Amino acid sequence: MARVYLLLFIINLVLAVAALIDCLSAEEDEIRALPRLFWVLIILLFSPIGPIAWFIAGRPQRTAARPGGAWRPGNGFPEATRPRPLAPDDDPAFLANLNQVRKDDEELLRRWEEDLRRREEELRNKDEDDRKS
Repeated sequence: MARVYLLLFIINLVLAVAALIDCLSAEEDEIRALPRLFWVLIILLFSPIGPIAWFIAGRPQRTAARPGGAWRPGNGFPEATRPRPLAPDDDPAFLANLNQVRKDDEELLRRWEEDLRRREEELRNKDEDDRKS
């Protein structure tokens, strides 16, 4: 007889945990009949009637528009209005910034080349002075 009670207790516990997880993971605006807080209290306080009531009267209805359940492709946005990130080569601000970076790099390279030429000239002059001495 103790095994039957243990089995009923485990079934009751699994049912309550499943109902509680389902209630807490459901979208708030899709829960039927009562607010989520009341459903949680009913599930926890009136076991096993509470979880059964959740599955019958409170659980969001699954419609044919969403055959896979709660998952919505595109995060609920219609295809035409779904926000999409711009690729860098399509973003005018990025392209303008890229042109500025390119100009800055060219200016830096020009200054380095001038500095290199100046140093090479100084070394040549120093070598010529050393040879003459």
